Amino acid sequence: MNELKLSKRLEAVASFIPKGSVLADIGSDHAYLPCYAYLQGMIERGIAGEVVEGPFQSAIQQVRKTELENVIEVRKGDGLEVISPNEVTCITIAGMGGTLIQSILEKGKDKLAGVQTLILQPNIGAKKIRDWLLENGWELVAEQILLDDSRIYEILVAERGKSAKPYSLKKDTYLLVGPFLAKERNDVFVQKWTHELAHWKNIVAQLDVAGQTEANEQKRKELTEKIRLVEEELGIENS
Repeated sequence: MNELKLSKRLEAVASFIPKGSVLADIGSDHAYLPCYAYLQGMIERGIAGEVVEGPFQSAIQQVRKTELENVIEVRKGDGLEVISPNEVTCITIAGMGGTLIQSILEKGKDKLAGVQTLILQPNIGAKKIRDWLLENGWELVAEQILLDDSRIYEILVAERGKSAKPYSLKKDTYLLVGPFLAKERNDVFVQKWTHELAHWKNIVAQLDVAGQTEANEQKRKELTEKIRLVEEELGIENS
């Protein structure tokens, strides 16, 4: 993987960047994504944000190597603190857990002024992000689920708008599995949720034999409800 050839996952993330964007890639690692996006004519300029010293130095080296110092700026800082309000039009955050992405967005809410598009790729916990988007006036406008190197990834794209609109038919289900993904229902989607169901049922079985505590009962209740929603969505009956 380099600035000319991204992984399948990052290439999919890049495909959602609106042409002519000013991009901030948060947790940019080697800055491959902003360099690629510029070289492909997708963005006018970019910021690569990185909080860890090693990746920060790698990003600087990468930008220097591709001779893009005049258009890609590497900045060190935590989450959205590397940008100012009204500085960028598009933000990408890829390769982190959903809880961490949610926390970055929440902590940096004041930095989102002027941002038109959020492209978020959680490794796990996409529901946390959908919940945050719904509560904060960001409308989910596209999603993608894909298999890359034997791992399943989801990509969520949001713009400012009617944040409740995508979930109007089945709110609880769509927040969990994704409204666009549920409608497309490709093989990767079915694979992911079939695997999740088996995992949840296994935990419920363990809770059934564990001692009855309030915490266990609460966990069991939550998982049973998730199982019901997903089975209903996949058309699995009475399992």
